[in-house]
Amino acid sequence: MLTLDQYSYIRTAHRVYGKTIKQIARESGHSKNTIKRVLRGEYAGYRPRFHQPYPTLGPHLALIDKWLNDDKDQPKKQRHTAVRIYHRLQQEIGFEGSETTVRRYVREAKLRLGLSGQQAFIPCQPTLGGEAEVDWGTCYAILDGESVRLKLFCMRSKYSGKHFVQCYPCERQQSFFDAHIRAFTFFHGVFPLLIYDNLTTAVQKVYLGKKRDLQESYKKFVAYYSFEPRFCNRNAGHEKGGVEGLVGYARRNYMVPVPRAESLEALNDRLLSDCMAYGDHRIAGREQSVTQLYEAEKNHLILLPEVPFSNITLASPGIDKFATVVIDKNHYSVPTRYARLQARAIIHHDRVEIFYGSKRIAAHNRLYGNNKWSLEPDHYLELIQQRPQSFDTARPILQWRKTWPQCLEKLLERFCNKQGTSKGIKDFISVLMFYKDFGADDIQKAVEQALTADAGSSAAVEHILRHWSKPCVQFESVSNWQCLVPADVSVYQQIGGDI
Repeated sequence: MLTLDQYSYIRTAHRVYGKTIKQIARESGHSKNTIKRVLRGEYAGYRPRFHQPYPTLGPHLALIDKWLNDDKDQPKKQRHTAVRIYHRLQQEIGFEGSETTVRRYVREAKLRLGLSGQQAFIPCQPTLGGEAEVDWGTCYAILDGESVRLKLFCMRSKYSGKHFVQCYPCERQQSFFDAHIRAFTFFHGVFPLLIYDNLTTAVQKVYLGKKRDLQESYKKFVAYYSFEPRFCNRNAGHEKGGVEGLVGYARRNYMVPVPRAESLEALNDRLLSDCMAYGDHRIAGREQSVTQLYEAEKNHLILLPEVPFSNITLASPGIDKFATVVIDKNHYSVPTRYARLQARAIIHHDRVEIFYGSKRIAAHNRLYGNNKWSLEPDHYLELIQQRPQSFDTARPILQWRKTWPQCLEKLLERFCNKQGTSKGIKDFISVLMFYKDFGADDIQKAVEQALTADAGSSAAVEHILRHWSKPCVQFESVSNWQCLVPADVSVYQQIGGDI
């Protein structure tokens, strides 16, 4: 094959210097036919081979194809790579060729067998106010000093890029619905089409193709807000790539450094502010900001219903001998006088309300997990006061004792020293009962004052609290009175005369 320099020499010698083909052939050593071909056309360079021979690898090509074909029935993350095939050939057959040769053939074979994994994407133009994408992610935050694993709910408009992000303790259906309700309120409307993965909170069964059996409660939710759900194909998260990217963006930007907050509500308020601030962002390739695009699309959303979806679950649990009801494998306390009766429960995504008849007898923050106990100490104080020996092992007291002020420990010790253990505990429980009627800060100050005064009973603490709670009578100055009417002395004389 001629080089470009040789091609240039032949053409220049003939065209510029007028040398004959015979003379050029003698000088260059190329055949006359080669010189004629050069003079007829442009330089073609090296022509690629249509068939690449593999002299060393050739006897093993059928085996490599078999390994790759067998991979079609194996998990995607446990299939042969070119390096693994090279190592197997070395170990099992004693192959002495190069790794580069194996890599080149495996690349061609995977393309031929449909195992390359490379897909083309169709550029699409999202419709104005037409659809949004929904997804969950995982993140960590420090709530009230404790590191907590949370679920990150994300909803993103495909047209404007405006997004909504909130954290939840889990991905249960009530949290899923609550996140939608909050997102619809944030967007001031409902997107006609929402795109999801095949979430178990929404999909009961997945068939081949697009057919899905939906959860009955999710069907009610969809009907109430009048939107259409669409679910991605299996293992095809790229079909909602916008929100997939949002999960990573929110985690990298909103959750770094790991946020600290007093509560989940405080954390979500901060995330809501971050979502609002994102409105000034300008997505690459677009002339307008996210907020400007959203202003154009919000009038195309479905109007919100006047009343939000009633995102509650009803239950009729029995109250056990520990004066608790069990909901989702967790215990919630009620006053002990209701033990062994039948109750009703209204279960929200974040709290549990317990009723006996029409009366609400308890309310708790909802627990997630298994075998957790939410015990209100006030529900048990009367019973513990009757059985003071249970004080040190009572679960409600043990939970409360971790957080109550140190002055209460000193007061308990003083009561026991002055009154004896049993009477001291009973009298100390009377102090704990004050939390029902007085604020925690007032009780702490009253206890500290009682300790300073060397008081030895709950009566002293109660006296201090009652004294502080009495309203002070304010007497108005005489100088501010509107008028002073002098007394009529003659009236007294008339009265005296009548007598």
